Amino acid sequence: MNVVNCRFCGSELSQNFVDLGMSPLSNSYLNSEQIKQKELFFPLHVFVCKNCLLVQLEEFESPKNIFSNYAYFSSYSKTWLKHAKDYVKMMSSRFDITEESNVIEVASNDGYLLQFFKKKNIPILGIEPAVNVAKVAKERGIPTITKFFSVDTANELKKDGKLADLIIGNNVLAHVPNLNDFVKGLKILLKPTGVITLEFPHILQLIQKNQFDTIYHEHFSYFSLIVLKKIFTFHKLTIFDVEELSTHGGSLRIFIKHKDEKPDVSDNVIKIIDKEKKFGLNSLVTYSNFQKKVEELRENVITFFNSAKKENKTMVAFGAAAKGNTLLNFCRIGTEFLDYVVDNNPHKQGLYLPGTHIPIKNPQKIHKTKPDYVIILPWNLKNEIIDQTNFISEWEGKHVILSPEVEIIS
Repeated sequence: MNVVNCRFCGSELSQNFVDLGMSPLSNSYLNSEQIKQKELFFPLHVFVCKNCLLVQLEEFESPKNIFSNYAYFSSYSKTWLKHAKDYVKMMSSRFDITEESNVIEVASNDGYLLQFFKKKNIPILGIEPAVNVAKVAKERGIPTITKFFSVDTANELKKDGKLADLIIGNNVLAHVPNLNDFVKGLKILLKPTGVITLEFPHILQLIQKNQFDTIYHEHFSYFSLIVLKKIFTFHKLTIFDVEELSTHGGSLRIFIKHKDEKPDVSDNVIKIIDKEKKFGLNSLVTYSNFQKKVEELRENVITFFNSAKKENKTMVAFGAAAKGNTLLNFCRIGTEFLDYVVDNNPHKQGLYLPGTHIPIKNPQKIHKTKPDYVIILPWNLKNEIIDQTNFISEWEGKHVILSPEVEIIS
């Protein structure tokens, strides 16, 4: 049996957090030929380090294979675009980001965020490993280099005189298998007085709200502020402020500076760490109890689908999201229950979900088939999706949320 070691402190991993069985890569959508071929499944088994309490998944597939041709485009969510626009406004004001500044975003996707800095004539650079996604950004006039961010990337940019006043990393930290190399790279790329902001789903919310479907192979780590403070302190960086966000079911945005700058640390940092300790994130017991909660929800999801099928209810899903793929594969919900799934992203339409092979259609198909239930898989976009599909009330159709608990929305 292979020994798996913690990607931060190097300790051997043996403590279970949650085992979701065998699952395909959640963003590896399939075409009509691929669904006829053998599909690869990997263990979706998450551990917690007994030493540093970092929750993490073993690396079964390299980021290069996961992200080289990526299906997720940030610009197709109005909610996420507004989040990005609000961020740019806030950061420009708070940290005096001007035309004299240099802003670099790691995992910049299709330029969804940097476009708002560009409109202010602020120098920008995106770093995006997915060739197909980076191409879209470049076509929009967003300067983008197609690379994985690392110490080597940071040193190359530093050599070219491209140090950053602001480094942005939204929902990228969890995607990094070599965590120490990534953080070290951030430090190298940051100007002496610069600021880093990172956003990531908060593991407190994951456990508290039973968001097990946010676990998939491209998310290598799941963070608390307690753990991240250890990591950034080790790399001589200081988390000087933190915000709680509603995005992705509950996220944190942390603000980081060089330790040498001796930044004033906000009371928010102390408050969030105290909140985590009160919940028990500094205790192994809290992590070891999660498996039972997940299995209980699976039973409820399966019961709902079986009951709906017995009642001859027609069901479709909205959102060909990675979290939906985790849930459907873990609960073994396939085409025997769901006729199809719709998605606004045209890059996914015409393909099939990994594992379940449910076909992905244009949302207009809902008008034609008039299903009894529309299952909302990306529950973090619940309000946006309900607004887009409120027309299902014309035939008394209803929306259904499966996580954190099964809920039929009349």
